[in-house]
Parts: sequence; structure tokens; C-alpha cells
Amino acid sequence: MSDPTPVLDDLRDESEGLDALVAPLPEDAWAAPTPAPGWTIAHQIAHLAWTDRQSVLAITDPERFGSVVEKAAAAIDTFVDDGAEEGAALPPAELLARWRSGRAELQAALRAQPSGTRFPWFGPPMSAASMASARLMETWAHGEDVADALGVRRAPTARLRHVARIAVRARDYAYFVNGRTPPAEEFRVELTAPDGTLWAFGPQDAAQRVTGPALDLCLLATRRRHRRDLAVRAEGADADRWLDIAQAFAGPPGAGREPGEGGTA
Repeated sequence: MSDPTPVLDDLRDESEGLDALVAPLPEDAWAAPTPAPGWTIAHQIAHLAWTDRQSVLAITDPERFGSVVEKAAAAIDTFVDDGAEEGAALPPAELLARWRSGRAELQAALRAQPSGTRFPWFGPPMSAASMASARLMETWAHGEDVADALGVRRAPTARLRHVARIAVRARDYAYFVNGRTPPAEEFRVELTAPDGTLWAFGPQDAAQRVTGPALDLCLLATRRRHRRDLAVRAEGADADRWLDIAQAFAGPPGAGREPGEGGTA
């Protein structure tokens, strides 16, 4: 079983980086719009706080969490927005405190789990490591929305490897959620890490491959930039098609960004 400690440490660091970005903001700045339609900076943080609470619930009270899943299924188009809206209505100081306490509680809950434990989720059950990876991916992606709203460029870190790995592992899901049949063979994905080293996924002799900066694939798969604005390249028709639909998150793909929309990658 994989040790979740490294990714939990990375999740903590990713969260603290975003915290440092929003904590000094004056109260009115929390109402600044982000690239997500209808979502302010407060909505972004409220969504992270809400999802952390649901994660803790899934770990500590799976039966009660099951009722949350049922509610989500009954209101699939509004459930996430409703959770963000509720938190965004709080005073910023209270929202920030709620996010901090929730993520601390999640860290403690995940670190306390016996090896091999799996928890229910809105999709397939998750291990501690996979849940921490998913929370890191979301924290990074929503952090990009906040950074875009503030006109800030965040330096990419080695923590992006978790996001890239999710994107690659979710390849077939991206096909399914777009009503397409995934190709039978794996792709080779070779990404240049922020420090210049190579991150490689898939068979070395694969007939089709994807190459480019790790940051760019992460921005693409979280729908934070349009493909035309990124330096990710495909060899092979199926790999090329994947770059049009890649996503690292569960649920509908959404509209994504238009070309030229968003900060500088």
C-alpha cells in the first residue's frame, strides 16, 4: 500500500501557499470575480472548505456521507455551486478560519487511517493517498483561479506531479464523460517538470505520445487554459483527441476557457 505521508505533506504545503495569497487581502477583495462564471475569490475558498468537510465526513461517517451523495445526484447541476454560495456569504475572516480548521481536520483524519483503508466518494472509493492527491489537485486548480483574479503568476512546483498523474490516470474517464470510447492502448506521456527533469507515464514504446511542460498539461486537464495557449503536443490521432477532452476532475467537463483567457502560463 502506498504511504500517503508525502502527498499529505504536499497537500498541506499547497494549501498554505494559497492561504498566503488570500489571507492579506482586504475584505472587499474577496468579492473580486474569478474566471469561473459567477464565482468570486470567496466562492473559490468556500468551495475548497466545503469539499474538505465532505472529505472528513466520508472518512468519519460513511453512512451520513451516503445521504450527501444522494442529494448531489438529485441536484447534479447546482449542488457544488450551492455549497460554494453558502460559504461565500460568510465574512472573509470567518470563511478563512473555516477553511483552515477544515483542512487541518482532514489532515488529521487521513493521517490516522490504517493502511489500505478506502473511503466512499462521489465517484469510486478512494484511499488516503488518492483522496489527498485529489484535494491537492483541486486546491492547485482553484488557486489558479484566485491567482488569475489577482493578476498573480504562481511559480510551479514539484507538487504538480500529483496533478499530472491524476490527469494521465483519468484518461479513459475523460473519454467516457464526453461520450466516447477510450482507445485500447496506453499513451506515453513525457512532461518537463518545473526543475527541468522528465516525468514519464505509460509504456516507453507506445505508438502514441503526449509531450510538453508539466505545468501546461496540468492547466489543460484542470480546464484552466485553452489548448491553443499551451505547449502540449500529441503524436497520434487518439492522443490528439485526448488533449481536446483531458480532465483531471470528476463530473461534467464544463465549458473551459476560451483561447487567450486566463493568466500567463
